[in-house]
Amino acid sequence: MRLAALPRFPLAQLPTPLEEAPSLSRVLGDVRVLVKRDDLTGLALGGNKTRKLEYLIGDARARGATVVLTEGPAQSNHCRQTAAAAARAGLRCLLVLNSLEPDPPLQGNLLLDYLFGAEVHLVAERPARRAVLERLAHELEQRHERPYVIPTGGSTPVGAAAYVRAALELAEQLVERGIQASRVYLATSTSGGTHAGLALGAKLLGSPFHVVGVAVEDDALAIRERVTTLASETAALLGLDVRIVPEEIVVDDRSVGPGYGVPSSETLEAILVAARTEGLVLDPVYTGKAMAGLVGQVRRGEVTPGETLVFLHTGGSPALFAQADHLATVLLSGPTGAQ
Repeated sequence: MRLAALPRFPLAQLPTPLEEAPSLSRVLGDVRVLVKRDDLTGLALGGNKTRKLEYLIGDARARGATVVLTEGPAQSNHCRQTAAAAARAGLRCLLVLNSLEPDPPLQGNLLLDYLFGAEVHLVAERPARRAVLERLAHELEQRHERPYVIPTGGSTPVGAAAYVRAALELAEQLVERGIQASRVYLATSTSGGTHAGLALGAKLLGSPFHVVGVAVEDDALAIRERVTTLASETAALLGLDVRIVPEEIVVDDRSVGPGYGVPSSETLEAILVAARTEGLVLDPVYTGKAMAGLVGQVRRGEVTPGETLVFLHTGGSPALFAQADHLATVLLSGPTGAQ
């Protein structure tokens, strides 16, 4: 495997902890839950994108880039971590962010984007981001700069390779502690990089655990197809003779709720339960929905009693502060303890 040969710029505190969640396990019933703390990767309040950016920034530097460009919503965790990674690497950073508000509140991830020195370009709608990103890259080239464009979420074979490594890291931690986990839960979307890398890594290990992607946006079919394609492209990059087929990619889309970035009542409950059992901070966009998916499967009896489950905490806590209105509905009127 050519993973060690990929250019890498160290950014993350690794390995991230694998923690028991005994209080959460008791609330859920006859299951054992552990949390893989990729929210503690260390860069810019942590998150899963830090792992990817080690390889993406490494690739950018190897190609002589002078500026990094990427895109996302106004409260993008990926853009926040990219801005911080670029600052550490001594590169300029341009972000194309979509927001229906022409002057969105300077809070959460957006506040941190500016703090890290990113040049922010706002557009109204998500489909407009790509064209602006390409225009900016072209303009930079005309000025004899060397732009390095990172797609949404850092979801390229280079970025996904980081989660092949993460799968090996997790497997080693489980073996060292004599734990056999049956499922690993994570948030997944149509960018699919974390899911693709983890699924490929699990297959390389002989599938010691099932990777369960909990969709945070609609269209499970599109997510499955994207993850399958990206996993196969990542295998090719790493020189692996491994083929991933769609049937191997698990996507549970029952926790999407009203849509991307909008939490359902189940998501808000999952956020409260995690906070009030383990002091674990989840966000309404990604990890809250992923935890809602895990909780939902347990409560519906889809998990066999006695199973050991791993929840991949991919970070995203800054977005929590930008969604205070949603949380207020349950914090100010709901019970004070975990249910």
